[in-house]
Amino acid sequence: MLIATLIMALIALVLTGVAMGRGDGSHLKGLRFAGNMTLEVLPLVLFAFVIAGMIQVLLPPDLVSRWVGMESGLRGITIGTLAGAITPGGPYVSLPVVAGLLKAGASPGTMVAFLTSWSLWAVARLPMEFAILGWRFTVLRLAAVLVFPPIAGWMAMRFYQWFGLGA
Repeated sequence: MLIATLIMALIALVLTGVAMGRGDGSHLKGLRFAGNMTLEVLPLVLFAFVIAGMIQVLLPPDLVSRWVGMESGLRGITIGTLAGAITPGGPYVSLPVVAGLLKAGASPGTMVAFLTSWSLWAVARLPMEFAILGWRFTVLRLAAVLVFPPIAGWMAMRFYQWFGLGA
């Protein structure tokens, strides 16, 4: 995490320097945009981390293990797929939830299915997609990606076992 933070800091500093070099106040405008985005997203991020923490302390490990752990198999992948499909928000919501579930004992395969479904199915996004792109395109897109979340979860579960990542 430290390396990723340092890389992001370096990129931010370089881009701010480039904007400052333009001499037209672009750096100030960019920093104002960044501040506004932070104020908009920060509450969601904070609540997502609270949810992730509460998942870890409130869900009994045997319950997590039984329903979405390594021994849950296809049932866990199905639960992960359906939960991901209905999870609202951007990555600042879903990623902390997945991190919390992984720490609570969820299997990587189930969480891969969750994230793949969240990304590809995105039930909360469907009304907007339907309104902007039309029902034919929306149905076509869904039909084209329908099988991927469970397949991705199953593949992740197999890779995890084959490569000894669980040992």
